[in-house]
Amino acid sequence: MSGNTTFRPVDTTVLSVTAVDAPVVMTSADFDARLATSLERTRMRPGLLSRLAGIRERRWWPEGTSFVDGAVEAGAKAVAEAGVDPARIGMLVNTSVSRDHLEPSVAVRIHHELGLASHCQNFDLTNACLGFLNGMQLAATMIDAGQIDYALVVDGEGSREPQEHTLQRLARPETTAEDLQREFATLTLGSGAAAMVLGRASQHPEGHAVIGGASRAATEHHELCVGDFTRMRTDTAGLLRAGMAIAGDLWRDAAAEFDWSDMARYIVHQVSSVHTERTASSLGLPLDRIPLTFPTLGNVGPAAVPITLAKEAESLQAGDRVLLMGIGSGLNMTCLELRW
Repeated sequence: MSGNTTFRPVDTTVLSVTAVDAPVVMTSADFDARLATSLERTRMRPGLLSRLAGIRERRWWPEGTSFVDGAVEAGAKAVAEAGVDPARIGMLVNTSVSRDHLEPSVAVRIHHELGLASHCQNFDLTNACLGFLNGMQLAATMIDAGQIDYALVVDGEGSREPQEHTLQRLARPETTAEDLQREFATLTLGSGAAAMVLGRASQHPEGHAVIGGASRAATEHHELCVGDFTRMRTDTAGLLRAGMAIAGDLWRDAAAEFDWSDMARYIVHQVSSVHTERTASSLGLPLDRIPLTFPTLGNVGPAAVPITLAKEAESLQAGDRVLLMGIGSGLNMTCLELRW
């Protein structure tokens, strides 16, 4: 086992986690209708998004509303629920995949809109769908090191632009069955936002302790899923195989230090019913302890894990063990345990 496979923060706790749903509902039936001619011409059956992926609908932000607006709203809610003086937040980490520009960072606008102090470091940390868990680990490291008292991790995602471009492209008369299959994953995406405030466990016994976790890389698979501002090209079958392999390797490596066989909840990255069922089968996880948000929200990228956790929070009891499980194209994976 490599030296940095596992990690254990010593004095970090989660004070709040919030979710903001984008308000415009786009059903998979809507997408099928827009692609009806291409589906018929290529002899592909409609309903694959709902039947195969288990995604009935996903959300879009309204015209004129940005994913950044969602991140700001989620961040403001998280700070308010944590009861923390915003002036004491020492670091803001934005983990959004979505962005409007190459520079400046998305974080600078969020920092400004939230009115955070000038001494509060702010930057983007991106790692595909794993970014939010990476942000939590970085926050815990900074808190444990005594460099900051509180950290705010935020994420906002907007799937409207890439999906509108993809739907227009796939509706063209030259579209092939291979084109539809290659860009299928783009249509599973969703929009939404999430945020989390972390602080010192020694000062906040009411918090939810960050116990520790494990990470694993399989970067030989960096070409299986490649996205830009308007499209995402995915080898769906190859990505599933590689994802199951890295999950098994991480699980085996982490077993020397962690026993994750009986968690109250497994908050897995929300991709599809196929991915969820295969993950549960491969790792021996009980499906009834894996809450699902992808059927109505789609895959909201790095926001998916904190959104699912936020929606599950009210049903958790003090002392419950919760495992956050994130995986990002590239491939990278992290599991992170919380004690509620």
